[in-house]
Amino acid sequence: MNERQFAVAKKDFRGITSNKQVLAVMLIVPLALTVVLPTILILTTYFSPESASDFQKLIDMLPISAGGDTRQMIIYLVINKIMPAFFMIIPIMASSVMAASSFVGEKEKQTLETLLYSPLSLKQLFVAKIFAAFAVGISVTYISFAAMLAILQAEVFIITGSLVAVEISWAVVLLLVSPSVSLIAIALTVRGSAKAQTVEQAQQSAVFLIFPIIALVISQLAGIMILNTGILLALGAVLAALCAVLIKSSAKNFTYEKLLG
Repeated sequence: MNERQFAVAKKDFRGITSNKQVLAVMLIVPLALTVVLPTILILTTYFSPESASDFQKLIDMLPISAGGDTRQMIIYLVINKIMPAFFMIIPIMASSVMAASSFVGEKEKQTLETLLYSPLSLKQLFVAKIFAAFAVGISVTYISFAAMLAILQAEVFIITGSLVAVEISWAVVLLLVSPSVSLIAIALTVRGSAKAQTVEQAQQSAVFLIFPIIALVISQLAGIMILNTGILLALGAVLAALCAVLIKSSAKNFTYEKLLG
């Protein structure tokens, strides 16, 4: 990336941060999923011990000893087994919003033609806009994780007097799975941008990615499948390969004719 590409990316950053409504959605929804929801689960678990029986099946499936305090085991389950799936939803939401605003937003603001007359090649413009969308999506993801970890660990410490161990699987989620999902969402949004006339239309393709992840969350709550490091590594490898194919395909479709059509 050269200085001109960074200038395009910075313009996109300013565009999204100046839109308070879009910025609020990109920040409030992830924080609600990663802070408010698990806080409710943790407090409900601690102050209503009888509800712990609903999680007993999941506790028995964990690759750790279940001989400890049941409430602590449920808190461990929430943080290390249930929450990682939400960090597949957040990059989809944030990246698709940014990508749609970046590509289709140029059409809505009637600035696309001006941008195409810039000294940058079409490929350089594509890379700059992909970078901007990815940077925003992954930043929101990491900010959400930091907020979740700090707040939930503080809550757990106040309630139990100890901290919850964080599994190595989180590194796989944050460094492999989330970035791959983010790029897949961007690629699908870019493909949809060719025909879309509004930001909402461009986001529709990426939104469908959320449904399989919701099914994954439900399967965990039902005890059908528990995410572990091995499963996440395999999933991350598949997603990384898929995102490479989709980004390459999107780059080929990023032409003057389709952008101006």
